[in-house]
Amino acid sequence: MVENNRGFQFAAHLLMLLLALFCLLPFALLIISSITDEEALITNGYSFIPSALNMSAYKFLLMDSNSILKAYGVTVLVTVIGTVTNIVLTTLMAYPLSRKELPGRNVVAFFIFFTMLFSGGLVPSYMMWTQYFHIKNTLWALVVPGMLLSAFNIIMMRTYFTTNIPDAVVEAAKIDGGSESNILMKVVLPMSLPILATLGLLVGLSYWNDWLNGLYYVTDDSLFSIQVLLNKMLMDVQFLMSSASSGLGSDLSARLPSTAIKMAVAVLGVLPILVIYPFFQRFFVKGISVGAVKG
Repeated sequence: MVENNRGFQFAAHLLMLLLALFCLLPFALLIISSITDEEALITNGYSFIPSALNMSAYKFLLMDSNSILKAYGVTVLVTVIGTVTNIVLTTLMAYPLSRKELPGRNVVAFFIFFTMLFSGGLVPSYMMWTQYFHIKNTLWALVVPGMLLSAFNIIMMRTYFTTNIPDAVVEAAKIDGGSESNILMKVVLPMSLPILATLGLLVGLSYWNDWLNGLYYVTDDSLFSIQVLLNKMLMDVQFLMSSASSGLGSDLSARLPSTAIKMAVAVLGVLPILVIYPFFQRFFVKGISVGAVKG
């Protein structure tokens, strides 16, 4: 029996190792392609073992390193502010809706769910944020529209509170004299680490990868996020390449490594997350493990 268990564990570990390698292969190919010579890419295609290396794509992108560092700072600030604010507001909305004694909670929950089916559309949203809330070209333009409060996140957290927080625990805290705010902070939230860690990861990644709000609401260069800045650089390269092909650009434009630049842009956009995630992974896994034991 023991040998069978060891054999099963070895097979399971081998399978997970292979799956992990399959997940890492695209990133490895992305990084290698970004430092592959442009002619080698055109001639041989994408390869894990390039025939020639060239760092010209990164040299071109890092010519304006100050703008890239500033964009990284804006992205980190927006991600931290947006993620913390999103989780706080989602918790304050979801917890009351999970309590059975709240009158009209089903009606409010229906209206929240209704917003997932229909929305006002881009034009009314743009007019509301720019003409009534005046957040255009401010840091809030990258935090508020579309991501500060999500109906899906509210319903997901409400469902977790309803199914994983026993009513007896909340009632016992009330009998001991705890107020609603104390019960939420000292009883409910410590038992909700899995959903908080999951939402934190999902919302944080959404803010980090968001470029659409920056495209709509930000024209000030000093407020560009890293995704918006890299997208702008990529569009500039495509414009230079199209100008060169039509005979209007310079020889330097014609020699730009456009394919390698696309790969380098993707690397610069995703690399900080790949570097930081292993340091925060243990908190994420710990939150899930604690919740699983208490659940």
